[in-house]
Amino acid sequence: MSVAEEKPAVDAILQKVLEAAPFQLTTDGGAEAARQRFRDLPRRPVHPELRVENHAADGPAGPIPIRVYWPPTSGDFTPPVVVFFHGGGWSVGDLDCYDGEARTHAVGGGAVVVSVEYRLAPEHPYPAAVDDAWAATQWVAEHAGEFGADPSRMAVAGDSAGGNLAAVVTQLARDNGGPPIRFQLLWYPSTTWDTSLPSFTENADAPILTLAACKAYSRWYAGDADLRDLPATMAPARAKDLSGLPPAYIAVAGHDPLRDDGARYAELLSAAGVPVELHNAETLVHGYLGYAGVVPAATEAVDRGLAALRTALA
Repeated sequence: MSVAEEKPAVDAILQKVLEAAPFQLTTDGGAEAARQRFRDLPRRPVHPELRVENHAADGPAGPIPIRVYWPPTSGDFTPPVVVFFHGGGWSVGDLDCYDGEARTHAVGGGAVVVSVEYRLAPEHPYPAAVDDAWAATQWVAEHAGEFGADPSRMAVAGDSAGGNLAAVVTQLARDNGGPPIRFQLLWYPSTTWDTSLPSFTENADAPILTLAACKAYSRWYAGDADLRDLPATMAPARAKDLSGLPPAYIAVAGHDPLRDDGARYAELLSAAGVPVELHNAETLVHGYLGYAGVVPAATEAVDRGLAALRTALA
């Protein structure tokens, strides 16, 4: 029996939320219109008690805006640090849009979280986002002590396009002799750029993210790049060598075109000897991080990933 026949329906509570506040990631109307639709999504306050500061990291094209979140701690405990890259097809999203997700990672991961606002396509196509993500990661490793964090216990995390950037950064760190990254938490990442995988057809018209949107955002990001020969810094699953990378937790969703993409990367990492845990939230959709605390199934799935992060950095 095929996966499609076996697959349970979208979670009933999530379905009600999607009907009450419908949203589709789409490039319709151009980049600014897409960004405004994303900014206009309803968001609830998350962990308003946290200490939060805005800073800037040194970047190849000027300062990179970052936002630092401190976990609720007591005593002399020095928390680990997590560099977080937001999703949005490399084209939408910013520090404000992902404020709740960053706070959730700080609390759930027990870590200082540094959220990175990298340059966006189509105005700044590949490799601008990679250059910023890599520069910010190096900067955080150098300056973590100033924020009271332990740079020897560093992880990267990201969702969707941010998961792509997190995966790329671990490869760059390995190939450049550091900084040492202990763990990678990838939420429904884009890693293969292979739309022949079954989930792209099966979930072509899924809620939040469709196959058409995947292709449109990828075109914006790729710019003038030759898509016949993708570099690993664009499609990390295509790296010639995946050995020696940090352990990974890869979270995918049953009703997401990118489901089999994340699962494929998990297979490739495992085959290269990298410890990896793959979790498929069968009843959820792309972007479910944003529904944690609202939809119990999403809360449970997010808590699983954050527990793995906390354990890895303990």
